Amino acid sequence: MARNPQRRAALADAGLRVLAAHGARGLTHRAVDAEAGVPVGTTSNYFRSRDALLGALGERIFERFAPDDAVVAELAARPPSSALLTDYVRYIVERTTRYPELTRALIELRLESARRPDLARILGDTLRRGYRADVAYHLAAGLPGGAFEVALLRYAVDGLLLDLLTTSIDTGFDPDQVIAALVSRLAGDVPPGG
Repeated sequence: MARNPQRRAALADAGLRVLAAHGARGLTHRAVDAEAGVPVGTTSNYFRSRDALLGALGERIFERFAPDDAVVAELAARPPSSALLTDYVRYIVERTTRYPELTRALIELRLESARRPDLARILGDTLRRGYRADVAYHLAAGLPGGAFEVALLRYAVDGLLLDLLTTSIDTGFDPDQVIAALVSRLAGDVPPGG
């Protein structure tokens, strides 16, 4: 198996573009080779199976969605409050809509994991690890609410992202207004730690 981390990341990025544009059915090793502009067979040298490719794409999405340390430090310097939590959620939505193809690829991966048990295990582990990290950060930061409110916010934000990046119900509501209302209603009256 090939070991060049930069090439592996570039292939995963090409795979994410294919997945976002063509869905899981269009994601093949050859399609990734073509998108990356590399010789046929290169992708299969890095990702031996389709499940390995799909799992690596899930991990790569979260690498690319990683928050900017400077922004997090700026937010963390503020006192805990519902307004701060609102700004954290705004930052999450901003990061995940800045590159819509990444969020669309994640949606495709989640749908495909419903049909592929091995992918469900890999992607599920990644999603649960992210949720646990979010809860730990939330509690350590003293933000309003706890694990349940973090789950509620994730469910709500996932729905908002689905609407923003796919066929919308087109309510006309400003996403920023929606985020503020979500946080206010879900965690505004809940003390830190839930």
